[in-house]
Amino acid sequence: MKRLLYFVVPVGVIVASFTFLPSLLTGAQTTGENCVPDIYSPTWNNTDFCNISIDLNTVLRGQVRDGIPAVDNPEMDTVEEAQDWLVEQSPVIAVEIDGEARAYPQAILMWHEIANDEISGVPVAVTFCPLCNSSIVYDRRVGDEVLTFGVSGLLRNSDMVMFDRETESWWQQFTGEGIVGHYNETLLEVIPSQVIGFGQFAEQYPDGLVMSLNTGWGRNYGQNPYVGLDDGRGGVTSLYRGDYDSRLPSRSRVLAVDLDGVLMAYPFSTLQEEFVINDTLGETDVVAVWQPGVASALDTGTIDNGRDVGTAALYDRTLEDGTVLTFTWDAENAILTDDQTGSTWNLFGEATSGELEGTQLRLLVAAPHYWFAWAAFHPETEIYGVDAE
Repeated sequence: MKRLLYFVVPVGVIVASFTFLPSLLTGAQTTGENCVPDIYSPTWNNTDFCNISIDLNTVLRGQVRDGIPAVDNPEMDTVEEAQDWLVEQSPVIAVEIDGEARAYPQAILMWHEIANDEISGVPVAVTFCPLCNSSIVYDRRVGDEVLTFGVSGLLRNSDMVMFDRETESWWQQFTGEGIVGHYNETLLEVIPSQVIGFGQFAEQYPDGLVMSLNTGWGRNYGQNPYVGLDDGRGGVTSLYRGDYDSRLPSRSRVLAVDLDGVLMAYPFSTLQEEFVINDTLGETDVVAVWQPGVASALDTGTIDNGRDVGTAALYDRTLEDGTVLTFTWDAENAILTDDQTGSTWNLFGEATSGELEGTQLRLLVAAPHYWFAWAAFHPETEIYGVDAE
C-alpha cells in the first residue's frame, strides 16, 4: 500500500490547518459500480468515476467537501447599504443581465468561493478561486436541469474543483468543464462579468444590488488569509504541479480570452502603460481597456488596503451597423475616445458623450487571472507584446 503524503500549509484562519493530500492512485483499488477509487470513498460514492476525462493523479485533496461553504440564494443589499462597509477600491465581481446588475465582493467570496444565485431569472454560479485569482460567472443550467454548486475541497493546477449537488459530478472552476462524473466533458456557459472597484459599480449601477454580509456564516470578511500570494510569499504556492510558463511572472495578472479558439493574454503591466489596446482576434475586432481603482484581494491582510492593481475589460469594437471603431486614450485629460466620432467612452463600454452617446459595446468573456493558471489550462496562448518562444 502506498503511503499518503500530507503537506500542512498555513493559509490564515480558513481552518486550523490546511492539509493537502496527493491523489496517489497508481494501483489504487476501486469501489462499487461507479468505479470509485478507495481513497475517495465514501465521500464521493455517488460520483460516477467510470466517466472521467482527467488523470486523477493531478488532483490534490485538501479541504473536506463543503469545508469552504458555498452560499445559496445570497441576501442582497442596496448600494447605499453596502457603502457602510465597502470602499471605492473594494474588489467586486460585477454581473449585469437584462438590466439587472449585482456585485459580489471578493471580501465575501474569499471565504465561500461560490455563490449560487439568480439574476433576472437566470440561475448563476458566481465563482472565485483565490489561488488562481480567477473570478468567473457561469449559467447553472445544463439542459433541463438547474445545478447547485459546492466546493469539493479538491484542487487541480492549483484551481478549485467544484461539484454539483444533483449528480456530484466534478467541474473545473477555471474552464467550466465537467471532468468527472455524469456531466464529464460538459461545458457550462460563461456569463460575461468584470472585476471592478465597488465605487465603479456604484457609479455605473446606482440601483444595483450587492451581496450582503448576512451569509449565515461567521467569517472574517474583508480579511485576506492568503497574505502575499500576489508575489509568491503566500503559504500555498506549492500547490501547483508542473512547470510554469516562464514568458511572464507566474502571478502576474493578465486579461485573458479564448475567442472562438483564438487564445490571447493581455498583461496588466502592458495595459497599465497603454490603457487601451485595439486588436483583432480571428475575425473579431476587439479593444482591451484598463483603468485604475481596484485593490488586490490577495496582497495585504486587509483587502481594502491592497495595492491598486486596476481592472481591465475586453469589448467587441464593431457597432451594429458594421462600423469598426478605433479607440485612443487621452492621458492628459484621462478620457477614452473613438477616432471615428470623437465620442467619449467609459470602462463599461458605454459612450457617455458625443455622437454615439448611449451606444453600448458588447462585453466579451475575458477575465483577470494569474498568468500561471491561465497558461496551465491554455498553454497555446499568445501574449500581447511578447514574442513566441
